[in-house]
Amino acid sequence: MSVLVRFTPSSATTAEQYDETIRRLQEAGDFPPPGMEYHVCFLSDGSLRVSEIWDSREQLDAFGERLMPVLAEVGIDPGEPEMLEIHNIIRR
Repeated sequence: MSVLVRFTPSSATTAEQYDETIRRLQEAGDFPPPGMEYHVCFLSDGSLRVSEIWDSREQLDAFGERLMPVLAEVGIDPGEPEMLEIHNIIRR
């Protein structure tokens, strides 16, 4: 079952912190990870947010184990992600 995950960091997060996180993950060969279909980073009301679509919750959880230490190193508290089961995806 595919899942949509929405992250709203519980602390102020800058684009520089986000960019550094992506850079570190890419250098480690961990980004994009297996099972991640889409990753979107955007601003909403001045706050940085991330939404992702994953093939499975298990793949998301496996990546989370590698992601969390990197987030801690760059000073991002991801907060509690919102998880939603996907009923349908339509692509153009």
